[in-house]
Amino acid sequence: MELRIAGTVNDSIVDGPGIRFTIFTQGCPHNCEGCHNPQTHAFDGGEMVDISVLLEKIKGNPLLDGVTFSGGEPFCQAHVLAELGREIKALGLNIVTYTGYTFEQLWNGKNDSNHWDELLSVTDYLIDGPFIQAQHDWEIKFRGSSNQRYIDCQASVKEGKAIECDP
Repeated sequence: MELRIAGTVNDSIVDGPGIRFTIFTQGCPHNCEGCHNPQTHAFDGGEMVDISVLLEKIKGNPLLDGVTFSGGEPFCQAHVLAELGREIKALGLNIVTYTGYTFEQLWNGKNDSNHWDELLSVTDYLIDGPFIQAQHDWEIKFRGSSNQRYIDCQASVKEGKAIECDP
């Protein structure tokens, strides 16, 4: 399976707790003003990469605590990321997924064709909501604006509602 990505970072400490391998997906429908990654918006940009190549890079770094799916918008490629996520979870690593959607939008909008439930099922922590320039805040951990939430995704999926937690 192939994933369209804008790039990767091998040893990130800003995209979730611990040391992380971060995958920046390509393609985003949100176009948030002041977006940190505007180069990831075009759906025809970036490059196609087989998920086995990404998995080998992840396996090659014994220092990793987890993997982060960022963007672009990861939920635009939910099925492929869920497949990769299952392999990552088998390695004992956690997954953080960033999204411009809210948990409620994803939960209520999930269906057989968008595979949002699959990606939610492998995500440990979801950072949700669009970036809002007027609410930009350098003081909050792992988020760009104060409207964004750090959600315990597994507990939220079990309860069917967003359950926030501390990063």
